[in-house]
Amino acid sequence: MSQNEILKVEHLKKYFPVEKSFIEKMLTRTRHFVRAVDDVSFSVLKGEIFTLAGESGCGKTTTGKLVVRLIPPTSGKIFFDNVEITTLDHEALRMLKRRMQIIFQDPYASFNPRMKIGEAVGHPLEIHGLAKHDEKRKRVLEILERVGITPAEKFSDLYPHQMSGGQRQRAAMARALILQPEFIVADEPVSMIDVSLRTAIIDLMLNLRKDFGLTYLFITHDLAIAKYISDRIAIMYLGKIVELGDKPTIFSNPMHPYTQALLSAIPVPVPERKRKTTELIGDVPSAINIPSGCRFRTRCRCAEKACEEKEPELIPISPDHYVACNLAEN
Repeated sequence: MSQNEILKVEHLKKYFPVEKSFIEKMLTRTRHFVRAVDDVSFSVLKGEIFTLAGESGCGKTTTGKLVVRLIPPTSGKIFFDNVEITTLDHEALRMLKRRMQIIFQDPYASFNPRMKIGEAVGHPLEIHGLAKHDEKRKRVLEILERVGITPAEKFSDLYPHQMSGGQRQRAAMARALILQPEFIVADEPVSMIDVSLRTAIIDLMLNLRKDFGLTYLFITHDLAIAKYISDRIAIMYLGKIVELGDKPTIFSNPMHPYTQALLSAIPVPVPERKRKTTELIGDVPSAINIPSGCRFRTRCRCAEKACEEKEPELIPISPDHYVACNLAEN
């Protein structure tokens, strides 16, 4: 792990067992698993915004939860600031979580409805023994003001249902920032708020990165948002990364058919500049019964016989541009 990397993931896997009925358990002992994250490797540089993008169900959110250790991995290694965190005990992991936080997709579901916003935002300070009473309230009001919730004194005494979606998302950001972390996983942070407010939230995240020296793992299904905020982008499909590169490369020279299809779905304001459309066929396969060979082949119009037999590896096509496709060189 280099000095410029704050996070490094190696061969990360997360398999969820499929529950069976009593009769099924009696008839067969075979166990099935949902392969949500299936051998994923990447690194995040200090100060950058690294984006995981792809359709719903591709494993983005599970990857985000794994890297902040909300859930344990099935296998693989996670390094944070040169420390392997997959084997840390409870107390060491609790101390580490002061340095890494997560902003959840649904700001309403992530708050306790019986807890006032000021209490919820300040709760991490009590958990880590950093501040109580007047000092805690002072810090809460400061961070609420910083994320644009004003007047902070008024909003801190409200319950989550008394705030708008945009205000709740800002409060969720304040809760993540109050411990002054270095690394934040932002899981679809603008997908649950009005379109008119999304740019304001993204701009706030960019300003916070500059002011607090943050590094983001940004998760989204919207490549238009990814283009606005990202430094580097990894495209995920059915539990694997199929393409990875910096933002200009991904948008100007996408090599994987799935990336091309996602980009062609972005609306273009000028009709005569419309991109060449890359259509997908069929539906996303089950994460329980993944196709042999290339897992994208059942939806790819370019698939050949060899794609059924060989699973492509994520290999460099050019410096800092990686593609998992058997036909990438062609």
